Amino acid sequence: MAWEAALALGEQRRHSRTMTADWQSALDRAAAHAPFLKRAMDRRPELVALMQAGDGEGALAQARADGEGAADTGDALRRERLSLALVLAVGDLAGAFDVTRVMRELSDFADRALDEAITAVIRHRVEDAEVQGFTALALGKQGAHELNYSSDIDPILLFDPERLPRLDRDEPGEAAARYARKLVELLSQPTGEGYVMRVDLRLRPASEVTPLAISFNAAMSHYESSALAWERAAFIRARSAAGDIAAGEAFLEDLRPFIWRKSLDFTAIEEVRRLTARIRQAYKGTREVGPGFDIKKGRGGIREVEFYAQTHQLIYGGRIPELRQRGTRAALDALAEAQIIGAEDARVLGDAYDRLRVIEHRLQMVEDRQTHSLPDSAERIDNVARLEGLPDGAALVEELRRITGEVAARYGDLLGEDAEEERTTVSVAGEFRERFDERVEHWRNSVRALRSVEARKAFDAMRDDLLDAIANAPDPYHALARWETLLTRLPTAINLFRLFEQRPGLLDRLLRILTQARPLADELARRPELLDALIDPNAMELPESVEVLAERMRASEESDYESRLDRLRQVVGDERFALGVQMVECRHDPLDIAEGLCRIAEAAVQTGAEAAIADFREKHGEIAGSELAILGLGRLGGGALTHASDLDIVFLYTGDELGDSDGKRPLSPSLYYNRLAARVSAALSVPTAEGALYEIDTRLRPQGKQGPIAVSFTAFEKYQHESAWTWEHMALGRARPIFGSEAAREELSKIIRDTLCADRDGAKLKADVLEMRAEMFAAKPPQGPLDVKLVRGGLVDSEFLIHYLQLREGIGLDPALEKAIAALVDAGLLPHGYAEHHLAITRFLIAERLFAPDGAEPIEATRAVLAQACGEDSYKALLQTLAEARQCIAAQWAEHFGETLEID
Repeated sequence: MAWEAALALGEQRRHSRTMTADWQSALDRAAAHAPFLKRAMDRRPELVALMQAGDGEGALAQARADGEGAADTGDALRRERLSLALVLAVGDLAGAFDVTRVMRELSDFADRALDEAITAVIRHRVEDAEVQGFTALALGKQGAHELNYSSDIDPILLFDPERLPRLDRDEPGEAAARYARKLVELLSQPTGEGYVMRVDLRLRPASEVTPLAISFNAAMSHYESSALAWERAAFIRARSAAGDIAAGEAFLEDLRPFIWRKSLDFTAIEEVRRLTARIRQAYKGTREVGPGFDIKKGRGGIREVEFYAQTHQLIYGGRIPELRQRGTRAALDALAEAQIIGAEDARVLGDAYDRLRVIEHRLQMVEDRQTHSLPDSAERIDNVARLEGLPDGAALVEELRRITGEVAARYGDLLGEDAEEERTTVSVAGEFRERFDERVEHWRNSVRALRSVEARKAFDAMRDDLLDAIANAPDPYHALARWETLLTRLPTAINLFRLFEQRPGLLDRLLRILTQARPLADELARRPELLDALIDPNAMELPESVEVLAERMRASEESDYESRLDRLRQVVGDERFALGVQMVECRHDPLDIAEGLCRIAEAAVQTGAEAAIADFREKHGEIAGSELAILGLGRLGGGALTHASDLDIVFLYTGDELGDSDGKRPLSPSLYYNRLAARVSAALSVPTAEGALYEIDTRLRPQGKQGPIAVSFTAFEKYQHESAWTWEHMALGRARPIFGSEAAREELSKIIRDTLCADRDGAKLKADVLEMRAEMFAAKPPQGPLDVKLVRGGLVDSEFLIHYLQLREGIGLDPALEKAIAALVDAGLLPHGYAEHHLAITRFLIAERLFAPDGAEPIEATRAVLAQACGEDSYKALLQTLAEARQCIAAQWAEHFGETLEID
């Protein structure tokens, strides 16, 4: 198995590192430059002997066992701690244990020490008590498995009053506080064997007024109502480490929405900026790398790497679960994998972090002091450098200058300290400025999103950028009106204003969306969190495969039916909006965007059907030997949707009509699948808290509105062969199974192919097609010359022609029309170049549905982007391309049907 191979590889590397380590040099440097380690070596000669022999793993195993047999828990832990500190330090100096291994071993010991201390203090009061209802959450470096040599630990101690072991006379709160005091005393009090861990409980909620241990409910209430920004960041690395671990894990699961916000959270940048400013103001040490420089708190130090990773995690982690890493290096790698930060930035910061942590360890090894600062004299810096194996302190200082410089530059970029985003400013006409100021005053007095003082301050900070962006729009007054429409619909806008303050260039992109793509503007007003697509780098990429999309849609953090449907709508909404932004930005061919929209829809059908079936089965069970299948038709079957497309589907089921379902409420097959089909339709269409999804059209089923919503394969096949109209067979030309087992899909595909390949009367077929097209034109005439779907020589004519030739000849039977055209061209039935003309009109339709959904002539600014999206140099050139395409289609119509179309 893969994990076994990974473990084996890790063991091989560990063994190789141990064999090549320079243990004697490490022991000599430790004795010469680290008095603490020298004293430990004198007290643990048996460990020194093992290390001199190159047996690092043996020495580590012995160190872990050194506390065994001690009469007192505290004494046992103190012995183990000293032994571990010695072996890990020398192994680190020797190159046998890398920094990740060292931090992990130290963190694991802290977990064990906490757990044994909790057990000891509880059982000292309540003999043989089961340790439950008392949990230590590890935060900070312990939570991330990144403890250093002399670090304190910052647990939060929580208890459950109902389950906490205590004497009858003890109140739960008093008992928990007593356990907390005894635990701190046991771990922190030094003896002849040293100490176990320094314990700092000040990270608990409202530590200045709360007891040392607080109840789970009180803690949850605090985080839900009164928590500060730094507490969110602290809980990124939190984990349940000791005591009642299951209770701690349940608490953290309940706390997840507090830590990980559903939408991209750009207030995190402002919060971290303020926190950083306070830290830098409070930092009284030297600013330059040299004597006294703090490699943790100083500029470009350890904390800035951690904040860099955590800020991005806070912003994006609610939407991308893969970013919820506790470790700093792991978080940086995950951010790079998600393309949120550059791979080179992740590498530089990760390497810097590892190296800074190594140097931090060297500083602490000398005297086992919790220090992060270089010594205050050149002589003592030389001593640390030589402990590390460097020639002198100057080499160490130079290395630190390079490392901290690289970190500081990237952290400054994150906070916007060193440079502002470049924008082209324009001179604003006095008349428009007056109009803008007038509307701003109106907003202040009437818009809900500007009622609070904080919101007004945030708006004022980006007001000039907003004026500049609107004035620079092709039609400033139209842009101002669309911005106002958005603003009045927003329930809150502080996050939005702060985002634009950080990234004023995004205002231009937003205004392009508001003024050029009304469907996107309307959706944005309903779901402001869709603005994530403006800054998420992945939002400019085409959607992944149906399988990957479906997996994301299934990844609801709650398992109930409603939550699954909410998750489905969230992902579909995000992906559809992102594709719309890509169209506005002209990032991809509209044909590729249409295929992406179809992949999203197909994944949604799969996910929605799965959720509905699972929910339906709880009451009605299953029908043995039978299953639901879904047939996609129209643009869904053809694999290319627009932003305005509904989903044409037909529900079918396999098996015979014998036997009821096996659930608590059994149903006959017909009733079972018709109710299930209705449930699936609702899952894909009914609005939830996350909004609507798709319009579902099932009118292409056998007998249309008069027929049942779901029919068996047998009934479907019989209907197609005996009762279906010609237009229904034409519709099957773009039919494709999109849900069901592989066997069911194959069986359904065969039924469709057999139907399409059936012998036909050519004359009757032609007459039927012409009659249907004439009736359609009379009942649904084009809305104007740009209604490229319904105008003569447009898409409907092209599709009718293709389906006519497919049915007449029995070739080109592919639901993707471009592939069907290619087969018909190869057969000499359509001319070379026909596909380009058909696709030119299709491309325009896809773009038009976003930029001019009502079919009206687009405004001047929209014409330019419409032409660019369609790959034309100008709107005039686009119209010429459309005219040539229509003429080609009309010519083929005349050749095959003997009917001349009137082309405007």
